[in-house]
Amino acid sequence: MESAKRVISGTWGELWVDDEKWADVYGLQAKVSFHKEEVALCRQMMTDKKVTSAEGTGSIRLHKVYSRGAVKQAESVLAGRDLRCTLVSKLADPDSYGAERVILKNVSFDDLTLADWEAKALGKVEMPFSFTGFEYVDLIAPQ
Repeated sequence: MESAKRVISGTWGELWVDDEKWADVYGLQAKVSFHKEEVALCRQMMTDKKVTSAEGTGSIRLHKVYSRGAVKQAESVLAGRDLRCTLVSKLADPDSYGAERVILKNVSFDDLTLADWEAKALGKVEMPFSFTGFEYVDLIAPQ
C-alpha cells in the first residue's frame, strides 16, 4: 500500500434490501461465527478444534427517517409468518483499489423496534438479523 488513501472508508457504503436502496443506512455489519468442537489428539498436549457448523449474524444501523418496515414486519410476525429478504452490501471508496460487494441470503430480522427516542438526540435504529447464505460478487484484489 503506497498511501493511507487506499484504506476504505465506510462513507462510501451502500445497502440494498430486496432490490430497494436504503439511503438512511449509516452502518452495516455481517459476519459468520464458527461453532467448533474440541478434538483430543494422542501424544499432543494442546486440544485442537474442528468447525462443525457456522452461523451468520449482523446488524443494520439506520438514521430514524422512516417507520422502516414496521407495519409489514409487525403484521407478518403477528400472523405467524417469517419474512425473509436478501441484502446486498457494496463498499466502493473512490480512492481504494476497487469495490467489494457481498450478497446476504435468506435474511431474517431478529426484532422490531417499536419506539426508541430521547430528547436532544438524533433518532437511530438498529436492526439485528441472521442469515444462512452469502456470496461475494466483487472482491478487492491486492495490488
